[in-house]
Amino acid sequence: VQLTGTLETDMKRYDLMHQINTRGTFLVSKMCIPYLKLAKNPHILNLAPPLDMVAKWFKNHVAYTMAKFGMSMCTLGMSAEFAKDGIAVNSLWPISTIDTAAVRNLLGGASVAAMSRSPDIMADAAHAIF
Repeated sequence: VQLTGTLETDMKRYDLMHQINTRGTFLVSKMCIPYLKLAKNPHILNLAPPLDMVAKWFKNHVAYTMAKFGMSMCTLGMSAEFAKDGIAVNSLWPISTIDTAAVRNLLGGASVAAMSRSPDIMADAAHAIF
């Protein structure tokens, strides 16, 4: 996670965000789908934003938003692609940060964590979907 502007974003960090977010979402989904096709109530659930092409979401951290939107595109595309197989593909988006180790260690510590959603809220939302 790195919420930096274009000039401040190191290419190694750019690559890492895209490998984890976009590539990771695609790869894990791809490897799970053969097993999900055999399941009774198959679901893929990503943590990704709605595809809202408005400059305010990009202007301060283009690289990060691109990586998260890649996850959103996986959700949108796979939802349509695997609907015929009965596999539901959805995303949850907390609108703000989630209080995780990454937020505490990389985005501002306790002050940012205090304004973040709790992991429990996200777990409850995920449970409600299923």
